[in-house]
Amino acid sequence: MTNSKAELRAKALAKRDALSEKKRSTAAAKLAKRGLPFELLPGSIISGYSPIRSEIDPAPLMVKLAGEGVRLALPCVTARGQSLIFRIWRPNDRLMLGPLGIPEPSPAAAEVIPDIMLTPLAAFDRLGHRIGYGAGHYDFTFAHLRKTKHVVGIGLAFAAQEIEAVPALSHDVALDYVLTESDVFDFRSSEVAHSLRG
Repeated sequence: MTNSKAELRAKALAKRDALSEKKRSTAAAKLAKRGLPFELLPGSIISGYSPIRSEIDPAPLMVKLAGEGVRLALPCVTARGQSLIFRIWRPNDRLMLGPLGIPEPSPAAAEVIPDIMLTPLAAFDRLGHRIGYGAGHYDFTFAHLRKTKHVVGIGLAFAAQEIEAVPALSHDVALDYVLTESDVFDFRSSEVAHSLRG
């Protein structure tokens, strides 16, 4: 593997940063219009995230999902090397800045374990591996939560963030799906992901 994760992350983030505001908002709207690639059980808990830097905005998708009867949650950072916790969030709830400066629900909001985690990323490949920002928050969280139940991991990204191969390590947790503005990648059924153009 000639490129390190840091180099691959930097290249993918540069591509993401180069996208225009119009392309970003159009991509977020396309994700919302298409929705999730499977039936949702009533009352499912779906965690999203507060977008930082140039991440694709999950809010339009989350608002649509809330209209379909799911409960929404957002992650809260506790400490580096520890699992994220999730608190119930509704689209009009006010958020507070967490320890990393990322908007989070109030500590008064109920803590929940999501059934589905919408996950931001810097880069992804067609085996479901992702590169995050290096702190390992999502890898720790998937590993921790999946000790008690299977939490479906769905990466949200722009198509420009796809790379040929992520140098995955043993502690890296693969995603079940990646959704971009142009594709649905389903990594659950075989070694090679199926891409459904849409």
